[in-house]
Amino acid sequence: MENTELTKYTFSGHDSFQCRQLWLKKGYDFVKEGKSFNDEDAVVKLGVGKNMVSSIRFWLKTFNIINSKDIPTEFGRRLFDDENGYDPFLEDEASLWLLHYQLVKNGFASIYHIIFNEFRKEKLFFNKETFVNYVKRIGESNPELNFNENTIAKDFIVFANIYKSDPESKDVEDSFSGILSELELLKKTGKGKEEQFFIENSERDNLPESILLFSILDNSTYGNSISLNSLEFDLNSPGSIFALNRSSLMNKIADIVLGFEDITFTDQAGIKELQFKKKVDAYTILDKYYGK
Repeated sequence: MENTELTKYTFSGHDSFQCRQLWLKKGYDFVKEGKSFNDEDAVVKLGVGKNMVSSIRFWLKTFNIINSKDIPTEFGRRLFDDENGYDPFLEDEASLWLLHYQLVKNGFASIYHIIFNEFRKEKLFFNKETFVNYVKRIGESNPELNFNENTIAKDFIVFANIYKSDPESKDVEDSFSGILSELELLKKTGKGKEEQFFIENSERDNLPESILLFSILDNSTYGNSISLNSLEFDLNSPGSIFALNRSSLMNKIADIVLGFEDITFTDQAGIKELQFKKKVDAYTILDKYYGK
């Protein structure tokens, strides 16, 4: 099951640094103040080493906090702005789900898009080697992909560090949990050479319905009627991005329908569809959730 939608693949850019908890807010404020990552004093202003400056810039783009011109995006402003931001210091777990959604959907760093939309559906259990081989296979039929085994391997390590929580780690550098570890999306089994990862579709009780609804309204490929299969399996669908099983998806949709009179769910002749009488701007859902 190979991705036909992503034609431009991007690997690396993080200088092997995973995104730290405070980097996104720190980087957003830096850009908001009109500073440039190329400034000589960027190292001092951001309080990090030179390589970390470019890594912070990379993660801001990857999480859709800034655009290609280093200007804050609408999402970046709405989440991190000191005056009106939803959750500048990421205190609500819903904000981590939003960041995860942006990471996968944005596709700036291809590994997240590939893993959640395709790879995990083909490989229930996987490790660095199986992912590298998977990308190599994509590269054989896609000239747009410049395959470099070391680069892909480093990307996988950073991916794992962002999502995994490893309190038993003896390595001081690696002992803190990744920025998205609280979501418990990535599970680990085995140790050493036997270590494998897996992302299983499950209930996701900690995923608020508002974040699910935002992701549906934010998806430009969805019309006013969306089949349950599309919501469960499509590229960048809630089922794919949030790794939801069908019963959880149905339960969350039922809660959404209860809360919004313009949204219904129909099941006629076995065709299950989520229907919008009229669609609202996706951010109005987040405004309501965060009490703005």
